[in-house]
Order: sequence, then C-alpha cells, then structure tokens
Amino acid sequence: MRLLTKTTLYFLAALIPLLVGAGFFVYARFNSELNERMDQELITEEIQWIRYLQSQAEVGSTFILRTPEIIITPVNAQAQKYPSIETTTGYDAEENRPQTFRQLKHIIDVNNIVYLITIRKSQEQRTALVANITRILLLVFLVLFVVTLLINWLISLSVWKPFRRSLEKIRHAELQKMETMHFEETNIKEFNELNSSLNEMSNKIHSDYINMKEFTENAAHEMQTPVAVAQSKLELLLQDPRLDGKQAEYIVQASEALTQLNKINQSLLLIAKIDNHQYDTHEYISLSMVLNKYIGLFEEYINNKHIKVEINVSEDWLLKMHPLLADSLVSNLLGNAIKYNFTNGKILISLRQNYFKISNTSNQGVINRKEIFSRFSRKNDHADTSTGLGLAIVKKICDTHNLQIHYYAEEGLHDFIIEMK
Repeated sequence: MRLLTKTTLYFLAALIPLLVGAGFFVYARFNSELNERMDQELITEEIQWIRYLQSQAEVGSTFILRTPEIIITPVNAQAQKYPSIETTTGYDAEENRPQTFRQLKHIIDVNNIVYLITIRKSQEQRTALVANITRILLLVFLVLFVVTLLINWLISLSVWKPFRRSLEKIRHAELQKMETMHFEETNIKEFNELNSSLNEMSNKIHSDYINMKEFTENAAHEMQTPVAVAQSKLELLLQDPRLDGKQAEYIVQASEALTQLNKINQSLLLIAKIDNHQYDTHEYISLSMVLNKYIGLFEEYINNKHIKVEINVSEDWLLKMHPLLADSLVSNLLGNAIKYNFTNGKILISLRQNYFKISNTSNQGVINRKEIFSRFSRKNDHADTSTGLGLAIVKKICDTHNLQIHYYAEEGLHDFIIEMK
C-alpha cells in the first residue's frame, strides 16, 4: 500500500467520525433551538389568553373555547404553578391523518375560576424545516469532505514531489553514471536527510565500482601472461624424450587445467566489459547472418553427432548489438545445443522479428531455473570442460540490451527463447 494512500486512510478514519459527530451536534442543537422557540411562542400565546380570561372574569363571564389548536375550559382541579410542554401525536380531522404537535397544558386560577388551557401547534412546518436544513447540512458536509480530500491529495502530491524525483533517479541509476547522480536539497528536513544519505551512498557505490572494475580488469590482464608462460613451459616439457608415460599424463592434465583457467579468465573479462558498457554500439546486426555463420562453423560437430538441424526463419531480427556480443550470444546457445545433444538428436531453430528460439534434444534432466543462468553453476553431469559461464554471459548480454531470456523443458526438448522486453 502506498504511503500517501495509507495516510489518507488514517485521515479519513479520523475525519469521518468528526464529521458525523459534528452533524449530530448541529442537528440536536438546531432541533433544540426550534423547540425552545416554539415553546416560547406557546407561552406567549398562553399569557395573552390569560389576560383575556382575566378581562372576562372581571365582568363575571365564564369563557369556554374548543378548536383543534386551542382548548380552554373550566375544570374542577387544583391550579398548577408551571405549564407542561411536550410533543404529542393527535388526529387531524381536516387532513384525515395523524399529526405531531407541540402541546402546552396549564391549569390556572383566574379570579377563582379554574381553567384548563391546552394550546397545540403543528410541527409539520418545523419537521419540513428540519429535513431541509438536514439535507443542506449533509450536502455541505459532503462537499467539505470531498474538498478536504482533494486539497489533502493535492498538498500530498506537492509535498512528496522531491521524494518521487529521488525515487525516479534511483530507478534509473547506472553504476557507470553514479558519479553524476546528485540528489538536490529541498525545503523539507526529512527529505534533505534522505537525499544527503543517498548522495553519500551513491558516491560510495561509485567509488567501490571503480575499484572493483579496475581490479577485475587488472587481474584478468595480469593473469594472461603467467598462464601463457606456464602453458608454453608445459608444452616444452612434453617434448622432452626423457618423460615417461605417467609424467606426460600429469603434464597433459596440468595443461588442460591451464586452458580451462584461461577460458574462465576470458569469460570473466568479457562479463566485466559488458558490465562496463565497453561494447555499446549504434549499429544493427542481422541475427540471421550470425546464426548462419555459426551453423557453418559448427557443421563438423553437428555431422559428427548426426544431429538434424531444422531452421525456420520467417523474418530477420535486426539487433542493436556489438558484433562480438551477437557472436557470443549465438555461439553459446548453439554450442550448448550441440554439446549436450545425443547422437541422431535434433536442433530446432525459429527466428522472427523480436523472437529467437533454439531447442535441442538431450538426455539431461530439467535444469533448475533458479540456477541455470548463475555463474559457475553446473547445469549437467558432463560439464567437466565447461567454464560454467556460457549461459551467464548470455543472460548478461540480454540484460544489457533490453532482452529477456526464458528456459523451458518438456517432452525431451530443452528450449531457450529470447525476445524483447
């Protein structure tokens, strides 16, 4: 979950109860104010009727009034000091339906005549007013809620811009360009601390990268000379007539080990150069031409194992790649397809725009997909002469040229598929 989303959810979790509470408070307060206003009107009207009853009592008249809203009638009861006011439900004969009233009842003594005064006021208008006000309040709260969310979102976008710029720089970071990467200062303290740490980290990574690059290149170059000297000395020893069979066998084994070491050295040097982008190019190379070249170069090995090769080229693939890397890509895949095939096996090759597939029969089992492109990983049981770097080089070439490689194995076929990402 995004941090902005999470903070917004927390904000909503706090805001919604506040808005609901505020709505209930405003509704209750408004409802109470309306009741107080209506009660005041009822009391005012009662006072006017009391004055009227007093004027009638002075002339010796007893007053009786019965209407749907007002009932004034003499009663045989004890007078009350204060009136009682309540909300009640009555029947409206004119409307022929129940109706809610705010009702005042008061028993008073007017010149020794006890009256029961009942005054009722319909609450329909009040209810309609409360409903309208409630709808308006809900609308206002809803608009406030949406506007608050929008403002919070816009503010968050603005505040988090420096972080997103830094994140974008990290996503597109390249080792060889770490020296030029710089995370700028912002007006937010926390982001400044983050960018300062990122600047220190990028400088350290670049320094370590340069040191490792120089070490790899120097080590690879320096190893070539002693390996070549040792190889030449072993070849001279093999020409010595005084060697017996056992000694010659040991020298041959040592020579093969040096040859293997030289292959590993060359492969590691190639991977280092690919990492350092020393083979960047703006030229396009025909994958079909490279494939045909290596089919011809490996023809003798193919014929020796009586392997049937089927090639299906529906469309050429022009790759923006250095010729040396294109050669390494095809030769490693085709060489493995021949090396780990069995006699009278077959190799199936498909090529079209942005798609290259090479499949071969083999007695070997399914290779672990997690380790197949790892360096020095043994892919089979007959890899004593393998450097364990062939497929690692293929993967490195694909990664640096926006290609993806997949491995599948089913029905006795091992498939390697290269396509654009």
